[in-house]
Amino acid sequence: MSTSDNAYGFDVHPWQLRWRGLDIDMLGRTETLFALSNGHIGLRGTFEEGEPVDHPGTYLNGFYEQRGLPYAESGYGYPESGQTVVNVTDGKIIRLLVEDEPMDLRYGRTEEHERVLDFRTGTLRRSTLWTSPTGRTVRIKSERLVSFTKRTIAAIHYEVEPVGEDMKLVLQSDLLANEPIPTPGNDPRLAAALDQPLVSDLATCRNYWGILVHHTKRSGLHMAAGMDHQIEFPDRADTFIRADGDLARLTVAANVPEGTRLSLTKYIGYGWSARRSVPALRAQVDAALAMAMETGWESLKANQAAYLEDFWRDADIELDGDPELQQAIRFALFHVLQAGARGQSRAIPAKGLTGPGYDGHTFWDTESFILPMLTYTVPAAAGEELRWRHATMDKAKARAAELAQRGAMFPWRSINGDECSGYWPAGTAGVHVSADIANATGRYLRATHDEQFETECGVEILVETARLFAGLGHHDVNGHFRIDGITGPDEYTAVVNNNIFTNLAAQQNLRDAVAAVHRRPDLAQQFGVTNAESAHWEACADDMVMPYDEALGVHQQCEAFTLLGAWDFEASRGKYPLLLNYPYYELYRKQVVKQADLVFAMYLFGESFTPEQKLRNFDYYYPLTVRDSSLSACCEAVTAAEVGYPDLSYDLLVESVFTDLHDLHDNVASGLHIAALAGAWMDCVAGFGGMRDFGGNITFAPRLPTRLDYLSFRMTVRDSKMLVAIDKSSATYRLLSGPDIDLAHHGDKFTLTEGTPVTMSIPEIALREPPKAPPGCEPYRRQM
Repeated sequence: MSTSDNAYGFDVHPWQLRWRGLDIDMLGRTETLFALSNGHIGLRGTFEEGEPVDHPGTYLNGFYEQRGLPYAESGYGYPESGQTVVNVTDGKIIRLLVEDEPMDLRYGRTEEHERVLDFRTGTLRRSTLWTSPTGRTVRIKSERLVSFTKRTIAAIHYEVEPVGEDMKLVLQSDLLANEPIPTPGNDPRLAAALDQPLVSDLATCRNYWGILVHHTKRSGLHMAAGMDHQIEFPDRADTFIRADGDLARLTVAANVPEGTRLSLTKYIGYGWSARRSVPALRAQVDAALAMAMETGWESLKANQAAYLEDFWRDADIELDGDPELQQAIRFALFHVLQAGARGQSRAIPAKGLTGPGYDGHTFWDTESFILPMLTYTVPAAAGEELRWRHATMDKAKARAAELAQRGAMFPWRSINGDECSGYWPAGTAGVHVSADIANATGRYLRATHDEQFETECGVEILVETARLFAGLGHHDVNGHFRIDGITGPDEYTAVVNNNIFTNLAAQQNLRDAVAAVHRRPDLAQQFGVTNAESAHWEACADDMVMPYDEALGVHQQCEAFTLLGAWDFEASRGKYPLLLNYPYYELYRKQVVKQADLVFAMYLFGESFTPEQKLRNFDYYYPLTVRDSSLSACCEAVTAAEVGYPDLSYDLLVESVFTDLHDLHDNVASGLHIAALAGAWMDCVAGFGGMRDFGGNITFAPRLPTRLDYLSFRMTVRDSKMLVAIDKSSATYRLLSGPDIDLAHHGDKFTLTEGTPVTMSIPEIALREPPKAPPGCEPYRRQM
């Protein structure tokens, strides 16, 4: 049963996102929210008829065009080229003419209209009852999918039924390249505009089948898009197909009596390569289409549902007490899966494949926010993303050498592994991204014991990043190991000394590398690691600086942070995000935090802090953090739950999970915030579940906020699949399958065995009054 939510346009349903009615002003938002992807192909939720449209979008993971990066003053080591994701050939378009009148929801009357994104079937369904300006009424139903099981295939089933009279209907099924796209505004988070990025190599067609092959002008990538069709009509139809340059079109014209329907199933295949020839790409897409046609629409749908049934069995989060939050969490998990499921050695962009925001780049978001969820729910997808990072190792080593460093320096933002950040203080200086990749590698290895990955990729990633940080830092005269002149996660405090997050991430990196070369001396020898070098890494880790203000009794986010001037939060009320209203020069000199930095470090590297230090640090930094980044709320939520503010944690979870559904940053039209959506998993599992994985030891410290009555989540560790169910007073642990596993609950150790659930009580705590957020930055409150 669904209930209406008129405040935001969606019905509240635990397994669907449903939008009823038509709001042209919301097109950009709904195109993003209703996007479909499998990690390889991404289709924005635009209407099949092509118009009205806010931002057409069809994306292939890793397919980009190069562009110049202009500098007012250049400098040695500045990246010379940027990369922007390309809106590739659009295969979603199925235009409809009703007695020569183009179907366009901006004209005539829309009597009924709804769209449903179904998290269990993995499809987007649409039903529209439309009356043309000349008074003819048709009912349109469509359903589309991007296949999880056939990664190169998308498909659409589209049918039209005349209402009240017989009609002549015409369908035009297109492949369209170089669609016009809107020019971005001044928001730096938006994408650069590309003008006609695709050059035609081949256009061919026959019967109901057509293929277009193009290449990019500068990046030298080739792509092919193809379509084939199955058509059902009541009597007879005239069909013809053409292909030329940027357009292939199948036209179907039929007389359709009332009470019958014209139905078209469209199969769309995509392929791209930097090396393969035009004939090879055509052959690949030919084969994909043949496979899809042989499989058929109903089997594609059944396979999609079966794939998702397996996903939800291993990854679902269930809660009682907040139906809208339940819907939002499943929406989040579904989109994170879409972003990473079938990337297969490709990056996971910050927006997934839902829009052009951030130019389609991947950042540290992937390893620090998205991979934790995938590692414990879909570990194969996490391994594939890390394999992509490893595939860019030569570029990372070359970048380090260019900047006079050893080892591997991975890019702050990129599509293909080259650095694309044109702003050095918040880009190149953010060296923690290399440690984030190493930490994700260590986490994945501990959680999966994937020996093949360790041999082929894991040890080399750990070794080369450890070399970077061992050389980037230095021992001072007091014997302390310092890392100076870098930028941590908080981009409002740039080019600093001894950022705690970076230092702790590097420390973990160094220790994981030492453990790896001791565990695999064969690989240590292969990569030239000597005993002296690994001993040096160990000393660097042991001597790492953690700035601390003795007078205030708190850690410093970076050296001397607590000595910076105070930010006037009252004066900046209503002027968020600050980066669009204040110069960085002013932000860098004040105690104002864009996104959780030290607070995030206390979750990821929690063993480095005492419980008392965590509480004092949270109380100090929460009132300074304006959460101008969508990454911030979920980090604060986890630590708030740990230090004894479960209701504040709930509020911050709500802010994170509704970032896109309620468009809190007013930019969802350019794509989803995939890391914030993954933060929903983090908040439920690590926040309310208290799950920590330090050194491969899985522990829990569950506690629910006032507004939730029950929470359960599922996760996988080293082939052990478990369910954790939490209520107000106790938690029950069940091993669903796999070997026994050692766990801990609020410090009490136990072994979980299949068929023998363990229930343990949750100790009571004295609830504290949490600190206040900066004025104007209070956690998001829904209209309930």
